[in-house]
Amino acid sequence: MPKYEVNQQAVAHARQLIDARRYVIRSRWQEAQPSARDQNIYLKSHTWDEYGSWHLGLKVGATEETKSRYGFVFGDLRRLHRSGLIACHYRAAEFDHKEIELAAHELLQLLDDKRR
Repeated sequence: MPKYEVNQQAVAHARQLIDARRYVIRSRWQEAQPSARDQNIYLKSHTWDEYGSWHLGLKVGATEETKSRYGFVFGDLRRLHRSGLIACHYRAAEFDHKEIELAAHELLQLLDDKRR
């Protein structure tokens, strides 16, 4: 099981998206999450730092500037999705990545507070 650490840049990016109201409340994550093709297209016109800012997890020991370095995507590379945060929270809890689970939980609470 790979070990992940929290990507603080992604947490800050998610907070900015929430503050700017760039989010989707109701979506089916299976349909909204970016495909490998979507990610490749995104990387053609964005930096690795920008790509990484959509992922709550950084795989420990993974090579920099590779897609395998990043995990726990929470948006469609344009907007944050509430269902994406829920998926991050669930997957992190399932595989015992406690810090990512807590980061996703805090972001979910922030999103829910902001949209009321």
